[in-house]
Amino acid sequence: MKIVIIGGTGLIGSKTVDRLRKRGHDVLPASPNSGVNTVTGEGLAQALAGAEVVLDLANSPSFEDQAVLDFFGASGRNLLAAGKAAGIRHHIALSVVGTERLQESGYFRGKLLQEKLIRESGLPYTIVHSTQFLEFLPGIAKSATSGETVRLSPAYVQPIASDDVADAMTDVALSPPANGIVEIAGPERVALSELVRRYLRAAGDARSVEVDPEARYFGARLDEKSLVSDANPRLGAITFEQWMSAQRSAA
Repeated sequence: MKIVIIGGTGLIGSKTVDRLRKRGHDVLPASPNSGVNTVTGEGLAQALAGAEVVLDLANSPSFEDQAVLDFFGASGRNLLAAGKAAGIRHHIALSVVGTERLQESGYFRGKLLQEKLIRESGLPYTIVHSTQFLEFLPGIAKSATSGETVRLSPAYVQPIASDDVADAMTDVALSPPANGIVEIAGPERVALSELVRRYLRAAGDARSVEVDPEARYFGARLDEKSLVSDANPRLGAITFEQWMSAQRSAA
């Protein structure tokens, strides 16, 4: 089966490509570097020719509010139109748990637009909602840092390792369309402020974490359930400690 992965050279994309190829599928990793640009539409028709499944794992290169909205709007419309023309049988997109609850953030408004376009496209689809990746912890800490202090909400998170995300995306790609949302999450629920404190301590980072219930997460206020799933999510197997140990070994 031919499967096209938009963003196939990124963190999740490259791991998903490897997994699907090991299962014997014809997988095309598509990105602007390979001549496939979903924002302009360049190369889409050629890439999707003969494909049955498309996974949209691309992300906006800018987190500025209008740029994110423009990216997911243009990319979504072009990809869905090309998918219809090619007769795609399953359109899959990776999104975020809590997207509909975080609309103060321009990024999540862009993701909600992407999801709306998919639902209204008429194509068979699955939207995968994932909790935050463990690999995002350095960026989360950086975004909340002022001087040597990291100000973060005590709202709960349920972080998942990219390997577990890639496993889930592989299984979804080889399953019938859900025509709805499926959710994936990590094995442990913990306060965001505590998780980042554990990460900094394990990384030997001297910054301190200050708990602030009013601290924003990429522009959005959080409550206890903003970033976690209560929708019977598929749980990953890799814990924070196992992931951190692997990071040390790789370094």
